[in-house]
Amino acid sequence: MISVICLGAAVIISLGSAWGLDTGALSGDDKGDWYRFAPPSSPEGLSPEGPSADEGGGESIWITDLDGKERRTALEIPMGAWARLMIAPSSEGDLELLIGYPTGTVQKIPAESVETGRLYSSWFQAEWPGKYLIWFSLDGEESEPVQLDVQEELIVFEGAGPAAPGSYAAGGPGLGGPAMYAAPAASPSIGFAVGGAKDIENFRENIELDYLPLPTDVTYEGLFYDYSFETGQKEECQKLFCPTYSSAISRDPISGEPQRYLSVGLNSGISDFARKKLNLVVVLDYSGSMGSPFNEYYYDRFGSRVDVEVDSGLSKSKMEIADRAVVELLGHLEVEDRFGLVVFSDEAYLVDPLTRIDDKDLDALKAAIIEIEEYGGTNMEAGMMKGTAAFGKYGEIDPAEEENRIIFITDAMPNLGETGEGGLLRILRENARKGIYTTFIGVGVDFNTELVEEISKVRGANYYSVHSAKEFEERMDEEFDFMVTPLVFDLLLRIEAPGYRIDKVYGSPEADEATGEIMRVNTLFPSRAEEGEVKGGTILIKLYRVSDDPRIALSVSYRDRNGSEDGAEAAVIFPEAEGDFYENDGIRKAILLSRYADLLKNWIIDERSALDQDAPVEPSVTLEDGIVVPGPLLGEWERQSLPLTVSEGYRVFFELFRSHFETESVALGDPDLQQEVVVLDKLSGGEG
Repeated sequence: MISVICLGAAVIISLGSAWGLDTGALSGDDKGDWYRFAPPSSPEGLSPEGPSADEGGGESIWITDLDGKERRTALEIPMGAWARLMIAPSSEGDLELLIGYPTGTVQKIPAESVETGRLYSSWFQAEWPGKYLIWFSLDGEESEPVQLDVQEELIVFEGAGPAAPGSYAAGGPGLGGPAMYAAPAASPSIGFAVGGAKDIENFRENIELDYLPLPTDVTYEGLFYDYSFETGQKEECQKLFCPTYSSAISRDPISGEPQRYLSVGLNSGISDFARKKLNLVVVLDYSGSMGSPFNEYYYDRFGSRVDVEVDSGLSKSKMEIADRAVVELLGHLEVEDRFGLVVFSDEAYLVDPLTRIDDKDLDALKAAIIEIEEYGGTNMEAGMMKGTAAFGKYGEIDPAEEENRIIFITDAMPNLGETGEGGLLRILRENARKGIYTTFIGVGVDFNTELVEEISKVRGANYYSVHSAKEFEERMDEEFDFMVTPLVFDLLLRIEAPGYRIDKVYGSPEADEATGEIMRVNTLFPSRAEEGEVKGGTILIKLYRVSDDPRIALSVSYRDRNGSEDGAEAAVIFPEAEGDFYENDGIRKAILLSRYADLLKNWIIDERSALDQDAPVEPSVTLEDGIVVPGPLLGEWERQSLPLTVSEGYRVFFELFRSHFETESVALGDPDLQQEVVVLDKLSGGEG
């Protein structure tokens, strides 16, 4: 069999002199066939090549031409090509190949048994520019290395674009010494929050910059995660998950019609939370759209209706912010965690293999990451496939001991490969079945939430927005361990209520899957709990009354990370109330925020539909019907901007709702709600 070594790196750094290599052997004037672009037929193991002949200098490992007639210890090779290695062990035993990356990481290839006097072959594939050293260890002794210099200017891929421009020379901004992460003290108390979106910062940024957002920029679970909720817990929880239920009757602030709600408080009995060891592969988008300023729409340069003036000269590019985000993530890994890096544009490449943090040169790795520059198209599917492959032998783990996660950093505007969510969904679902979960981190004001909202519904998935390196650092300081540790899966809530059916679920990415009697939630992540409140710790159910029977029986079932099942049962009776009734402030806040999000979504959908049809805006919200549940709006993944517009009808509704929102904010006593008042001020014409 033939051993295949697939490697990559992000920068070119000079390691030859440090290893005593004859760098003069690197030559661009070779006449032989020293590499190939077609992959070898057998991708596993060392291939026996017969007896070893003692000739040509007696090197124990060397690079050979494809005919096996010539040899050398150093070679230039184009990106994407395969080079052949020959190995002549001087003794028998278990031979382990080692590969030194330009990032400073040394990868160890599993050992195979070899015999004295025999010759073996292996293959190396160049994935990313840089200098690589390859050697072996046998019986405690190490061979001299060979060097392969992967040339970016010689990129050749059938059907792919030209090479990425720009230098990947070593150096860059000084980043200091290795910032090892000290494990935080166990959290005194946690609750839960659902998967999916962890903020609506993309919406806020678009409003601030006078762009019209997408409806998917506003997610209920993302909005809820900006706030802490009283969960209605009255008894101590002594299990992994203890749901509590609260009821409310609340009049629509525009129509005045009474509406009934039920909230599910997401409590936990865990008081000493600490995450498991983590195998983390970061998949980084370095496509052309990542080079645009963070506060501009990349596809506006190809034609758009927006005339918004934004000073982009003072703005960093999405690529710069993404590079810094990856460096920041490294600071949250412990010595026993593993880290790997994949980048993608037209194609996907391995930059740094999945190895333990204490086996890496963090200074070199950080410098390499900072130097990554944007180029080409966006093939998200290729990136996810390469990221999945990077787990290798760590793809199957004991979930009681370790976590496997991909952090996928992108502006989510695919234009190559399968550009819809279909291909990504297939990979994500298959990964989730194997225990490899995914976090999406969206970069840029034009981050396409519409695509990511769909794919983050997968088991174990969530997503965040990045708006500055500093903001991201602060969020990760508080939430990194929570972000990578899903604890509750396949949550199923059944409601037996002769007098009610489920009208709408708020605060769960799987809300559209709810039926009249069943609510599903794929994943719950740990979330900070303080003074009886849990960050994002609620799901709100809007009920439609079909009879006067007030009885509601509830049963919940779920699985833990090891697949064990558990559940609980409860009963709720709606009180008879003439006016508004809220069992606690948690459900009151959730109702306020859900109506706010409904109003925003209706406005965005109606404004965009009117612009598309060149017709007047006809608000879905009316004085008779109030704030209705929004309908869907589908679009393209390559997102272009539209100017912020608010029709007169919606200005009136925003003004009405603003007055209601302020009254409720005072009653709830939560100063964080003021950020929504600022948005309503702008949309109602009070500002901007």
